[in-house]
Amino acid sequence: MNEHIQDLVIVGGGVMGLMTAYAAASLSNHLTIIEKSHIGDPKTASFGYTRSIRNDYLDPFYARLAYQARALWLELERKAAEPFIINCGCLNIAKSNVTPNLAETYAEQSYRVLAGIHLKTEAFTRETLSQRFPQFDVDMARLDVEAGFIYVPHVTHTLQTALQAHHVNILEETEITAIEQQPDRIRITTSAGQLLTRKLVITAGLGTNDVLARITGCQARYPLQPDRPSQCKYYMPPPEKLPMFTSDALPVFAYLDAGIYGHPILNGKTPGVKIGFYNPPDATLAHSHINNIAAFVEECMPTLRDASNIVVTGVDQCFYDLVADDNFIIGPLPGFPNITVGVGWRGTGYKYAPWVGQTLMQLALQEGTVYDINRFSPRRFADKGGGNPRHLSS
Repeated sequence: MNEHIQDLVIVGGGVMGLMTAYAAASLSNHLTIIEKSHIGDPKTASFGYTRSIRNDYLDPFYARLAYQARALWLELERKAAEPFIINCGCLNIAKSNVTPNLAETYAEQSYRVLAGIHLKTEAFTRETLSQRFPQFDVDMARLDVEAGFIYVPHVTHTLQTALQAHHVNILEETEITAIEQQPDRIRITTSAGQLLTRKLVITAGLGTNDVLARITGCQARYPLQPDRPSQCKYYMPPPEKLPMFTSDALPVFAYLDAGIYGHPILNGKTPGVKIGFYNPPDATLAHSHINNIAAFVEECMPTLRDASNIVVTGVDQCFYDLVADDNFIIGPLPGFPNITVGVGWRGTGYKYAPWVGQTLMQLALQEGTVYDINRFSPRRFADKGGGNPRHLSS
């Protein structure tokens, strides 16, 4: 075990923890990550093949934040051995016999938000869409131009390589048994021994409350709820149709009013068009006949009718830690000024990871962040006994 007092210890080696360490590595040579499994474990949220990177939110705050995170992604990619951002755009679609009021669909509302903050967008009617994206049979679509998806294994490799170059200490397969805030340091007892650190950041996902329970005198618990798509499949078109469905021809797509999102094929890396059906935290599901992926394909993507399909297994189908009020939790742990917590990524968090890492680093090492994070304050649950998770579909 490292005998030096660490400047920062990060609990949790998923993408948020790795990004925090990456942001901190240029400021300190005394950093440690503690991970209870191992980096890139298929059972953790840092594993998977693809994650969306998009700006098309109904809340302008999250849209602006996503665009800021995109700039940080692009900066990281410039240092990567292999590109990992696929800039294919994100297409939000709608059809009148599914959601009759097209003007109030997620596609149209998010388009108005993006236009209002001057991000690049394109609008399609049925006719113009059939020329640009003939894969769809819908009445309207709105394209978030500076969007697409990220190939996760290359991100993980890039971050691991960077942290190794900075000699960041990574403790894997290590359990935390106790955390004690002392006057000028924090003592962390683990299955591998003890560490002393000046600052602690907790990015432990759904295990956050377990870590908080090990902090002497800490009563805080956060209303975290696990969620994942109720269905997730890969659709594999016949060879003659394959060029229609790669990322060169097909954008990331979503019909969030119907609970649908999808990713194109990444040649040589993913087996098919990935389509998920779930209850999105940032949209209200419409009452319609689309109640599964097959119904969506039949109604809105008939070009995939003759495709074979398989169930997406493991965490590649996504696994989320949701918060009762659908906002991130980022900030100092109440009563523990040297401990910062980041959790509750709403099923959309991966795209924000470089921004989250930078923010958590600033809070821990620079005595505050340049960003307005008041809405993310952990203190908002202090008078609610931790809050109660809202009911979410599984």
